[in-house]
Amino acid sequence: MRISVFLLVLIVSISSFAQTVRIKQLEEQRKQALREISNTDQLLRDTKKTTSNLLDRVKLISNQIFSRQKVLTLLEQEVNGISAEQSQIEKDIVRLESELKEKQKNYAKAIDAMQRNRRSENKLLFVLSGKSLTESYRRMRYLSEYSDWRAKQADEIKEQSEKLKERKLALAKVKIEKTTLLGLRTNEQTNLKKEEENYKLEVNEAQQKQKDLQKILSQKQKQAEALDRQIAKLIAEEVARQEREAKRREEERLRAEATKKTVSPTGTRTTTTPKSTAPKSTVAKAPVTPENVTLSNNFASNRGRLPYPISGNYTITTRFGSHQHTRFVTTSSSGIDIRSQAGAEAKVVFDGEVTYVAAIPGYNTCIIVRHGNYYTFYGNIQSIYIKQGDKVKTGQTLGKVYTDPDTGYSEIHFQLWQGTTKMNPEPWLR
Repeated sequence: MRISVFLLVLIVSISSFAQTVRIKQLEEQRKQALREISNTDQLLRDTKKTTSNLLDRVKLISNQIFSRQKVLTLLEQEVNGISAEQSQIEKDIVRLESELKEKQKNYAKAIDAMQRNRRSENKLLFVLSGKSLTESYRRMRYLSEYSDWRAKQADEIKEQSEKLKERKLALAKVKIEKTTLLGLRTNEQTNLKKEEENYKLEVNEAQQKQKDLQKILSQKQKQAEALDRQIAKLIAEEVARQEREAKRREEERLRAEATKKTVSPTGTRTTTTPKSTAPKSTVAKAPVTPENVTLSNNFASNRGRLPYPISGNYTITTRFGSHQHTRFVTTSSSGIDIRSQAGAEAKVVFDGEVTYVAAIPGYNTCIIVRHGNYYTFYGNIQSIYIKQGDKVKTGQTLGKVYTDPDTGYSEIHFQLWQGTTKMNPEPWLR
């Protein structure tokens, strides 16, 4: 019985701890989303209302709404987590109160029985009045064990009372937290409505300048498409070079084994030609070296934990894929644009090797870093601190990001590729 109760308490404790950890994680994610909103607010205040910047403002507000909706989702999950925790605490209180009442009842019965039994008034007489020495010994043991049991019961009642008090305090705390979260949720819903109204105003203004905006958008889209073609070509060339290198290394290994001489005990020399352990089709697909295998695996295992590729207080202004901002404004991106304050620096997100450094029209100087079978692209760099062929470490500064004189902010274009397949970088970042 005691083991069952212990296991029940243990399971409840583990469940409660896991729930608390989950709530803390949600809270941290919510704070991060609020920081993004704060950064976006600052960018909106500083971005002038000119025709050339109008698209930027529409995208910023769109992203702000996206972040606000994320905050509301996280708040909802926090409220649900707190509600589950509250329910568990209430169950604990009911259980503890029931157990406490049972212990108090048993203890009261024992005290009452002791008081009714006059022989207990004189313990020595009770022990000596045994019919034999053995019986007297048993009575002495009984009195000793009975005394220990009463003391233990008193301690358990005290301990149970303390646990009950703690759980009631915990219940009061989570009720306050839940009320606070519900208040925050109401505030965030109000903020979202304001941002959606602001978005409509910006979109209406954009619609009035549709012709000019379409021209700007068309120019930017052409630059983005040209960049995508250039990156795809560069990465395809790099992948092909790596495969050629892998094939050359394999052929060298086979030739070395084929020409290896074995000297027999009589002094004669024989040649052994081992069979290839890897078919040709495997060589082209396999990573170049064990180091690259490790690097690829390490990169993949850090999904969701890679640092952002820019310093300072950053916010994402353009997200991966196609996005409809207005009835006539649709943007498409093979990566993400991240904006930070003037003079921000580009930082590599993981260990790797710089395979490309050159200027690309519309994106200033660009850098590609290989991480085994993964590639990261950093565009819009003004001053370069590294060169092609350099080995770089996570967080190392690659250069200074170009600062737009019109906005006063630095913005980096960041892409992620697995081999020749482009991927959404956002889920890979912290």
